[in-house]
Amino acid sequence: MDKGNHSVINGFVLQGLIDNPKLQLPLFMIFLLVYVMTIIGNLGMIVLICAEPKLHNPMYFFLGNLSFVDLCCSSSIAPKMLSGFLAENNTISYHACVIQLFLFAMLGDVECLLLALMAYDRYVAICSPLHYSVIMSKKVCRQLMATAYFIGMVDSLIHTCCTFQLPFCRSNVINHFFCDEPPLLILSCSDTSINEILIFTLVGSIIACSIGMVLVSYIYIFGTIMRMHSADGRGKAFSTCISHLLAVGIFHGTLLFMYLRPSSSYSMDQDKWASMFYTVIIPMLNPLIYSVRNKAVKDALTKALGKLGLLKGSTIASQ
Repeated sequence: MDKGNHSVINGFVLQGLIDNPKLQLPLFMIFLLVYVMTIIGNLGMIVLICAEPKLHNPMYFFLGNLSFVDLCCSSSIAPKMLSGFLAENNTISYHACVIQLFLFAMLGDVECLLLALMAYDRYVAICSPLHYSVIMSKKVCRQLMATAYFIGMVDSLIHTCCTFQLPFCRSNVINHFFCDEPPLLILSCSDTSINEILIFTLVGSIIACSIGMVLVSYIYIFGTIMRMHSADGRGKAFSTCISHLLAVGIFHGTLLFMYLRPSSSYSMDQDKWASMFYTVIIPMLNPLIYSVRNKAVKDALTKALGKLGLLKGSTIASQ
């Protein structure tokens, strides 16, 4: 499609999550509460990790980055989704759609890789505790995170450029609540097989590498845990592993459902709810998953609230 034809599409109309007008306001209130909880939970986790010296180690460095990625991912999607519940004509400009797709794809890749890095961190901590501080030094952790962001940016740039080089001549109405790649491909009147192959190969490779690293790490972790003589040590190790495995299972289960299915079983309505779970619900759940069973986080939170005078009784009791 030539450049002139591209200018026909100045923006898109987002159909939203549902078509029932009676459910728009109740869903707006529910998802507004979810988004507020997401902001409080993830921002609170970042501040807590930065403020508490006891949490300045690789495990919480990666957890702080996970909270940052979740906060950014939710904030790139949720505000537009919320406005769509109240707007009669939920439009998004062409350039805003480009930015939204780029951010969504990049942050999704980074979170996928970050969960793998967190599994590797647990592997080193449990299987090689004497060498942990050397292997997982601050410099190494920063390099690993920088690599994850770089891979995410490159992959997202490829998807975004390939998607918006297509001619959108069928319609400008996106059957979704944000600019995701599969519903955008439906609007194109040209062959999208290359784009579908890119989704399958690039996204599939990142997911496969992440799952592979998690599986290999936990094979060694569980082997080491089973050889531990201390029941207390096994309990602490299992506690940190269960939280991470729960987050990995929820995240990768949703991604596998969304992107690695044959086109014959594709359903846009199913994908919208799966995308909602991934972009809105999971960012809210992650701070809860990693804090409820984590004694260090709970102690740091109690200490912080005590300093603010919100938990005077608990502070006195702990002293």
